[in-house]
Amino acid sequence: MRIPLSWLREFVDVPWSAAELGSRLTMAGFELESVEIAAPPFAGVVVAEIVDAVKHPQAEKLQVCQVKAGAGELLQIVCGAANARAGLKTALATVGAKLPGDKAITAAKLRGVESFGMLCSAKELGLADTSEGILELPADAPVGANLRGYLQLDDEILELNVTPNRGDAMSVLGIAREVAALTRSPVRLPQSTSASKLDNTVPVALSAPAGCPKFTCRVVSGIDNRIPSPPWLRERLRRAGLRPISPVVDITQYVMLELGQPMHAYDLGKLQGGLEARMAKDGETITLLDGREIRLTPDIVVIADSSGPVGMGGVMGGLASSCTAETTDILFEAAFFPPAAIAGRGRRYGLVTDAGQRFERGVDPVHQERAVERATQLLIEIAGGQAGPLQVVQKPDALPKRLEVALRRTRIQKLLGTVYDDNAVKATLESLGVRVLANADGWLVTPPSHRFDISIEADLIEELARVLGFESIPEAHAAGSQKPRPLPEEAPVESQALEILATRGYQEAITYAFVDPALQARLFPGAASPVLANAISAEMSVMRVSLWPGLIKAALENLRRQQDRIRLCEHGARFADGTETDLIGGIALGPRLPEQWAAARAPVDFYDVKQDLEALFARTGANEEFGYIADSLPCLHPGRSARITRGGRNIGWIGELHPELVQSFDFTYAPILFEVEYIPALAAKMPRFEEISRFPRVRRDLAVVVDEKVSLRQLHERVTFAASSLLRDIRVFDVFRGPGIEAGRKSIALGLIFQDNSRTLADEDADRLLAAIRADLSATLGAGFRE
Repeated sequence: MRIPLSWLREFVDVPWSAAELGSRLTMAGFELESVEIAAPPFAGVVVAEIVDAVKHPQAEKLQVCQVKAGAGELLQIVCGAANARAGLKTALATVGAKLPGDKAITAAKLRGVESFGMLCSAKELGLADTSEGILELPADAPVGANLRGYLQLDDEILELNVTPNRGDAMSVLGIAREVAALTRSPVRLPQSTSASKLDNTVPVALSAPAGCPKFTCRVVSGIDNRIPSPPWLRERLRRAGLRPISPVVDITQYVMLELGQPMHAYDLGKLQGGLEARMAKDGETITLLDGREIRLTPDIVVIADSSGPVGMGGVMGGLASSCTAETTDILFEAAFFPPAAIAGRGRRYGLVTDAGQRFERGVDPVHQERAVERATQLLIEIAGGQAGPLQVVQKPDALPKRLEVALRRTRIQKLLGTVYDDNAVKATLESLGVRVLANADGWLVTPPSHRFDISIEADLIEELARVLGFESIPEAHAAGSQKPRPLPEEAPVESQALEILATRGYQEAITYAFVDPALQARLFPGAASPVLANAISAEMSVMRVSLWPGLIKAALENLRRQQDRIRLCEHGARFADGTETDLIGGIALGPRLPEQWAAARAPVDFYDVKQDLEALFARTGANEEFGYIADSLPCLHPGRSARITRGGRNIGWIGELHPELVQSFDFTYAPILFEVEYIPALAAKMPRFEEISRFPRVRRDLAVVVDEKVSLRQLHERVTFAASSLLRDIRVFDVFRGPGIEAGRKSIALGLIFQDNSRTLADEDADRLLAAIRADLSATLGAGFRE
């Protein structure tokens, strides 16, 4: 949020420079992101008045102006702006002036007519992105005055990061309250009262008090919405990061920035009948101010007239009742919408509005009247007109109430580790606008209406620490010694696991634990996703049940940035079945190798990623415990995926993304995904002493013919079982399909290594073991053998 320092000083005395103020606000919880000047550097520009303007003798679009820039003689300026006219006060860059972009102004001849300076537009002075003519200044602007001083263009602008729990601070008034608490000075509120000269009202009904318990409005008739807003208003909006549009729109924006109350203005002539704040009917549609037509759902608050919705409550108004240059009669609206009724509704349609952000975080439910009064005063001053009576329709029982919160001295000391004087506690809390009553244990505190974030004792203690200063809390040694326990030797070390994947070409990703419910449902249909009660947005409203939604989204973002070879891994948690599980997962897509001349371009496949996993598992020293069983999930290719096991326990999955999802996500190559439970998969096998045999090994080769569906893992398990403890190693040195092998079967050649620790094995011993293995494989796997 951008706060011009000059605007802030109208509300509260600021004894510090902008940099010092930013530092203090940062320590108070509002991080200063930047301090900038209201306008880029320029010099030699003054306020001037066009005394006379005649057409250029040699050019239809140029005018020759006689300009008064002070007490001296008139200056002749050739100008091409259509709005240059006699009597206009504007900005003049005199000869020798320096404009933004290091542009120097010199005397020149334009089509044979001398020009001694330049009349400037807002764009040329860096005050706007676009301009349709030269800058127009008020009629009372002092001729000859330095323009930077007159418009306060050296004003400093603070850009602050307001945390989501502090919706009350998203305005000049909100930051002024914070400065007032830090300086113990009063806040000056603008005095706005507008006498009612009309009897015009609009009937208002509140049919959904839970969604809109208060609606304040006022009719203002006879305005001129064609005139431009005055320079001071346009400039303040620009400095706050908004674009001026028209007096009505500019004033509603201005009041929102100043007081924190979002407002809306309806063209009274376009409303049909009275207004009703209600929940949308299923299937209703509305065309919003940005021209988009959206289909509403029954959980959305709308403002409607007899023809249907004219506004999406707390988010954006409707196009049908919007104000235009021809509008002469308007209805100001300042309503209160509870955060629960607005949160996520706009983002569901891709709408992120200033009003929506404020209502989601919490708007003061008491001061809608003040906002309407302020807007009415400004509109009548700028665009004329007469005001009707102020209408306030509310359901008091549905409005939020601030309950007393007990604050104990002992609890302050326990949480902050220090003791504050009672008077300091009381004065600090009262500087925040709260009501404080002393009792035996401490105080009973009632937060003000605008502080949605104060509801428990710890909130009050946080306020004390924040306002009194964290630096006021003395340093102290911990009461007990802190001795970190050594990490168990078998526990996996995160840095080592990530380094192994990094050496395989992966980059670590950190994605949100909150994911898009639609994306997660596509990957895991039917999975019970934990739903957030206060989601950041509709696209981040459920907890992830896997690392894959975040990794897939990250991969898509990389593809959009023309990265064709992607390897991402992540160590994080999933939230499913009421538990939190620590995982490590990854995604790989694109070419197997970086583009090069020595190898043909081929996409990464299942076995490439399986090899990456085996490199990761090798750190455990227990490669023989891991297995891959052909299986699938709804999001994986049914023929190119497997469950990963360790010691017979399922620990994760590996597989290619399902072809339908590959197509719907518009992947060029099918991504390969893996995900394993972190500790069960990566816990190291503790080394154990084993005697090295002094006797030679014996090798026997065996060609086993089995069905295609028989996995090497099954074969390995049966051979190990049949050979007992004398089998030291199994080596696969050939797999054959073809002549001599029945269809649907395969031949696997095994090298079997036997050894005993107590004696040399004779050929008879090896033959007996081989016979036992053959018998077991024939009986259990239906195996045949090739000689």
